[in-house]
Amino acid sequence: MNTTTTPTKSPVHGGLDVPVQRIDLSAASQVGLPSVRVRARQRALLYRIADGTLSPLTGPMGITDVETVLEKGAIERGGEWWAWTIPVVLPVSAEEAQACQPSATVALHDEEGQCFGQLKVHSCYEWEKARMLQGVYGTQREDHPGARAWLADERTMLVGGDITLVPEAVEGPFPKHFWTPKAARTWIDQKGWEATVAWPTDRALTRAQEYTLVAGAESVLRSGGPRVGVVLQPSLHGAGEDGVPAEVRAHTYEALAEAGQFGHGDVDDALWQNHEQVLSAQWVWQGLDLPRFYAGPAEAVLQAICAQNMGFTHIVVARQQDHARFDDGAVLWGDFDAQQVFENLGGQLRIKTVPIGFAAYFEEIERVGLVAENQGSRALRVSQEELREQLRGGQTPDERILRPTTAKILIEHYTADHPPA
Repeated sequence: MNTTTTPTKSPVHGGLDVPVQRIDLSAASQVGLPSVRVRARQRALLYRIADGTLSPLTGPMGITDVETVLEKGAIERGGEWWAWTIPVVLPVSAEEAQACQPSATVALHDEEGQCFGQLKVHSCYEWEKARMLQGVYGTQREDHPGARAWLADERTMLVGGDITLVPEAVEGPFPKHFWTPKAARTWIDQKGWEATVAWPTDRALTRAQEYTLVAGAESVLRSGGPRVGVVLQPSLHGAGEDGVPAEVRAHTYEALAEAGQFGHGDVDDALWQNHEQVLSAQWVWQGLDLPRFYAGPAEAVLQAICAQNMGFTHIVVARQQDHARFDDGAVLWGDFDAQQVFENLGGQLRIKTVPIGFAAYFEEIERVGLVAENQGSRALRVSQEELREQLRGGQTPDERILRPTTAKILIEHYTADHPPA
């Protein structure tokens, strides 16, 4: 394989030369400051600001940024507009808000009371939850996961400003897989990737879901044969859409990596061989501690911003990416809304999108492929509900649907408290 390539990275969002860096060992050393209690969800968001994943933000949004996000789908930096679709905010209680006057400095404490940084206040303002929900989700209805996540918070005020945080202690069994933008960009340089294709997900993967990223990578490879890095970028903040805890999902990704099975049997071998590349040697998984908003198209844009800040050149956007449903089963968005949102952004976004449709295992080709490319062929299908029932019963699903290494870990999870009869 040719390794004398020139690495290519996406520029940092917001027109910055390098990702934001707001980490300082002494950030919690100042005593006597008024305190703001930060819940786990917001703490994770603050650290994604501090490590540059959410560049160009330097702290939770003030009222000006929130207004332009809701009205225009963008923030202004350096006299230019940059795409942004979800307000990134820090709620405070009415009592805490009294200390959050412009130019004040407040200490940030986690839910255990540990100080992990400070905030220099720019503005403190009312949290207009109904307006934010309408702006992000496009509906006044409140019977969906995104609305519940915000409305469950009883606080009514928001504070914006600049943060400085102490280094984050990464928990869990796979700390090496949690990258900062600096680490991701170093990886790209070291590997010499001419393109990098990332796909954000919050599921333990079936073979068809694996193929979403495989198909995206192969689409880029066909476009000119760049040396391509392939990145699965799972959100590992809490349980995923499938209800599987983050740590369990992380074990499934690591098992795929250790066994060299990601995409196995479903890749276009001739394509990779013609370009002297090997998917299994170029694929990695990179966990991201970023809370989900269940926001469909708006979340797809935020994920693209994060991937761009990592330096990745392409992001796969799946059909029904980040889909959510109302309590009556109706969907909030159309099948292609998360892909089409990129056609009419409110500001600049420099990462390229790779839209990918549904995939399935087809008996005629004896592998997974895209539904659109296999019309008339017989697809092997199992619903997510059926799959979960098999796993709960201790049954290993058809390996054409779910790899045995993944199935084993999920069976252990589902049967830990309720062993099958």
